[in-house]
Amino acid sequence: MATFMSWLDLCLACAGVYLIKRIVSKKNLAPFPPGPKPLPLFGNLLDKPSVKQWLTFSDWANKFGDMIHLEIFGQHTVILNSANAAVEMLEKKSSIYSDRPTLPMGGELIGWKDALVLLPYGDKFREHRRNFHRVLGGRTAVSVYHPIEEMETHKTAGAIILRISYGYCIREGGDPFVDLAGKVIDDFARYTAVGAFMVDSIPALAYVPEWFPGAGFKRKARECHADLLNMINQLFELAKKQMAAGIACKSLTSDLLERKASTEEEHDIKWTAGMMLAGGADTGKQTNVPQTVSSNYAFFLAMTLYPEVQRKAQAEIDAVIGSDRLPTFADRESLPYVEALVKEVYRWHAVVPVVLPHRLTVDDIHNGYYIPRGTLMTIDTVMRYSHLYRGMLHDPSIYPNPMEFNPNRFLPGEASVLVSIVPARSLLLDGLVNGFNIYQQVCTFADASVWLTVAMSLAVFEISKVVENGVEITPEVDPSSGTISHPKLFKCSIKARSAKALELIQQNPRH
Repeated sequence: MATFMSWLDLCLACAGVYLIKRIVSKKNLAPFPPGPKPLPLFGNLLDKPSVKQWLTFSDWANKFGDMIHLEIFGQHTVILNSANAAVEMLEKKSSIYSDRPTLPMGGELIGWKDALVLLPYGDKFREHRRNFHRVLGGRTAVSVYHPIEEMETHKTAGAIILRISYGYCIREGGDPFVDLAGKVIDDFARYTAVGAFMVDSIPALAYVPEWFPGAGFKRKARECHADLLNMINQLFELAKKQMAAGIACKSLTSDLLERKASTEEEHDIKWTAGMMLAGGADTGKQTNVPQTVSSNYAFFLAMTLYPEVQRKAQAEIDAVIGSDRLPTFADRESLPYVEALVKEVYRWHAVVPVVLPHRLTVDDIHNGYYIPRGTLMTIDTVMRYSHLYRGMLHDPSIYPNPMEFNPNRFLPGEASVLVSIVPARSLLLDGLVNGFNIYQQVCTFADASVWLTVAMSLAVFEISKVVENGVEITPEVDPSSGTISHPKLFKCSIKARSAKALELIQQNPRH
């Protein structure tokens, strides 16, 4: 009885705050955008989905249009479901839509609030952005790391990002930092997902003691916080020790530390490197291996389901490169079909199906609708309704037969060009071009890593469906929930294409 009353008291307190806010607030200048009908007191608390949010958002888009409004205890949220709406608001009005909200679970309790993607717009945000630009400011700067990527791709995906972020070379036969990074980034994907935790809708729950019934999220947050700090601090201190000993490899951390002038800058560098690791190491619980993994897995899934695409890409590689070596970055411009295939991987499987929210800093009227200050703005990059996908990356008006994997969309002269639907800089930074929710410089790095994995794999492997007991197994296309989405685990057959390909694989055994 006491427990029930405690919860009741908390709910009544939240409802009371909401009612007072409504009473003292000014009259709306225009109607809110359309959305599901709210309940008295609780608003849309019971409507907001916690898993595979894009499915619910897609149904709403079909009913309400490009802007969908929710309200939970006075907190307004607008979900944008088209590229045009996102550009019109987040880019053309970026001065008022660039702020970030506080995420009670992922940001405050777990500790990602110091990471770039969750920083509020201001001096600290700009400093972190400058850090990225200093080291990864464009393709020329990123190209300095291409030799490292080519070398480490023969090991694991995690080896690349650890080496570039911290100058850390992984241990053969299993590495503790790879495992720790895998867990931490999986936590990030799960606990920063829009609507995944009640505490994000009712921030007062963050003050409930850990022993309180229903407050198991507090215990989980404490454990995740410890893992996050272990990863951030241990790798950073290791890089500093190697620099002091004169044995540090070139990395983002070493480059920035050489320029630092204060303790505060060192703290910023620590979190810049941590965000770099996060941006290059989305792992997913089911994989437990570091980043760009989501896109790499989507590539293998697509090749399993679309063998004719695989054969066309392999024919291009054979004609341009031959069979005596593996592709390198120097070959990229000579392989237009492989380039188009990589872009189609990004479009076909959205790594970031629902972008982390922005926050409006002043009242706004947009297309006749009132959007109050403090409203959270989120973007649904993938939507599905009536057995079809619709949205910025799966909009059938832009991409006919959107669930078909078809690299021809991105060949020169074709109408569907991925970048054309998101020309705006702020949207690019949110990962709508290639699904990575990090700054453009990190997108460029991650894109290079994915391209290299795709090209090398196509050069030496034949990827096909598994046959079990005489039955061919067709994988299911079923993306996971979370800030970072992964394909559902699937079986496929991976064999060397030829004796020469086997020789190349044996020369690079960790490929």
